Amino acid sequence: MLELSAVNSFYGKAHVLNDLSFTVARGQVVALLGRNGAGKTTTMKSIMQLVTPRSGKVTFQGRDITGLATHKVAKLGLGYVPEERRIFTDLTVLENLEVGRQPARDGSYTWTTEMLFDLFPNLAERRGNRGKALSGGEQQMLTIARTLMGNPSFVLLDEPSEGIAPVIVEQMARVIIQLKQEGLTVLLSEQNLHFARAVADMAVIIEGGTQKFTGTLQELNDHPEIRDAYLSV
Repeated sequence: MLELSAVNSFYGKAHVLNDLSFTVARGQVVALLGRNGAGKTTTMKSIMQLVTPRSGKVTFQGRDITGLATHKVAKLGLGYVPEERRIFTDLTVLENLEVGRQPARDGSYTWTTEMLFDLFPNLAERRGNRGKALSGGEQQMLTIARTLMGNPSFVLLDEPSEGIAPVIVEQMARVIIQLKQEGLTVLLSEQNLHFARAVADMAVIIEGGTQKFTGTLQELNDHPEIRDAYLSV
């Protein structure tokens, strides 16, 4: 469904992604793993064309989207949940969801606010609260819910478990598993290997913007030397 082929991305003269290549199959949850500074967020931004690769190709559902405007990438069915959350703090939970509403797409799951409140009971209880009154974990939930209101077929989650309470991390894991059951494809960037094991089918490890490992989580468990080389602090 998604393929990166020898992608090279830069910030100015800083070469961040180096011939990065991997694929995500339809219906999979794939964890993009690596330490801080490995290039995970740049990978997400390069897929969304917030950072345009200088060379290489990003293909989504058979279409080359390299260099396409970000809003057009989103209209193709790619939903992006950035690490920074970026909710509208002066709008209520319901108003934030309405901002994200997009028409239904052929072949994509169609979300309503009530379906999202079933998925995120914390938000249902706070539907009239302004974004600034939510906890960090609730803001993360709201960002995901707002993205789902766009009815994407593929969701990019950047560090969904970062900086939130363990009980919310558990809820987040259940949400990702349910999204997969509803037919969505998910690419999530993570440093939390325990979280990745709970939700992902496959893992891609990057270091210095270069792919170092691709395989199942069980294959990664069977090779602790890879984990120690690229994921240990």
